[in-house]
Amino acid sequence: MSGVLFVTDPLVGLQGEIDASVGLMGATQDLGLDVWCCGPEELAVVDGRVCAHARRIRLRPRVASDDHRWIVDPTWWDELGTAVVDVASFEVVHLRIDPPVDARYLHTTYLLDLVEQAGTRVINRPEGIRAMHEKLVALQFPELCPPTYVGADPQALRSFVRRVGTAVVKPVDGFAGIGVWIVRDDRSAIALLESATHGGRRHVIAQQFLPTVAQGNKRLFLLDGEIVGAVLRRPAADDFRIGPPVAPADIDDHDRAIVGALGPVLREHGLVIAGLDVIDGRLIEVNVTCPGGMHKTDALLGTNLSHTIVSSLFKGALV
Repeated sequence: MSGVLFVTDPLVGLQGEIDASVGLMGATQDLGLDVWCCGPEELAVVDGRVCAHARRIRLRPRVASDDHRWIVDPTWWDELGTAVVDVASFEVVHLRIDPPVDARYLHTTYLLDLVEQAGTRVINRPEGIRAMHEKLVALQFPELCPPTYVGADPQALRSFVRRVGTAVVKPVDGFAGIGVWIVRDDRSAIALLESATHGGRRHVIAQQFLPTVAQGNKRLFLLDGEIVGAVLRRPAADDFRIGPPVAPADIDDHDRAIVGALGPVLREHGLVIAGLDVIDGRLIEVNVTCPGGMHKTDALLGTNLSHTIVSSLFKGALV
């Protein structure tokens, strides 16, 4: 089948003005390819073949605004039809489900393993997503990261906070800034850590807080383990967590060293699209499950990250 299938969360929940999946769909459509979508619950295996109840869509026109958002209609797509399709008949399948990598996500990766075995490219590779936990993979490169502790024991975490002074604490299975806390070396620390770990029953990541985050958290966009763009994001005035992109970012020797170490590992596991978060030359996180930020950056800076990524998947294949 001519076209590309996006396995996504419900379309009605995707924000056409900022969502990276929408940007990739738009770039796919701009190449003249059909865009199909389905949810993970719409996948099934019949006689060893993965099929999907999918819908073909056409994105409505969009234009860049004066910030990181695109101007789109409230309903940003039109449905052109539905069909039960053989997933392996598509030229490319994008796995674009938001984390966490829970049972729903894992079951989807196992089904898409069969699609890959049938010869269709799945981006990002399901095996790679399972192998490279995006919150923990950075720990394989401790020399690149700020001081970090992973655990569930509030008292041990308290000792770590005392050692580093202030820490950012986030759940191992978190995403989009949900459940991220800043914990200082004061009387409130143990209570906050007990809450963050659900009384010692949930693992969290604690990293030394880097005050230089005020100058920006750098998102490095990687394609096949190589940098194709970079943007700065800063905390809002009333929130320590990172906000939307605000400015272009220069790529320095620290960034190149991080990518030099991580790029080969990403390529080995078929993680074509990745987003690295870097603060003051330190690696914070590796986003591989549903890497984002490209659509926002394209709107803000006038770049073409979404098109660069999609075009690379079809290099030499389109007439």
